[in-house]
Amino acid sequence: QVQLVESGGGLVQPGGSLRLSCAASGFTFSSYSMTWVRQAPGKGLEWVSDISRDGDKTYLKESVKGRFTVSRDNARNMMYLQMNSLKPEDTGMYYCVKDYVVGQRDFGSWGQGTEVIVSS
Repeated sequence: QVQLVESGGGLVQPGGSLRLSCAASGFTFSSYSMTWVRQAPGKGLEWVSDISRDGDKTYLKESVKGRFTVSRDNARNMMYLQMNSLKPEDTGMYYCVKDYVVGQRDFGSWGQGTEVIVSS
């Protein structure tokens, strides 16, 4: 059974940093590209980042380029999102997703999410 567990969220001041982690189990992690998706309070799902199966290709939402970095460690079945220079608009629940379908919460496999609050 696919299991994805996010961690690393919290309250941070604008300009601060957080590193999110996603621990994967129940499938061959190295065979799948993976996605980070966020949802701000009262808003819809927002794609943040993709990373290819071996991590050699990464894709980031335009508004986070230069601030966020996605990476993975296939030996440990882990994916990471390093978030620097955080802004209030980065606030939301961040999800690690396998087989993400754009805008569709009912498809793919999702973790429980980790909350990021950027506020002074």
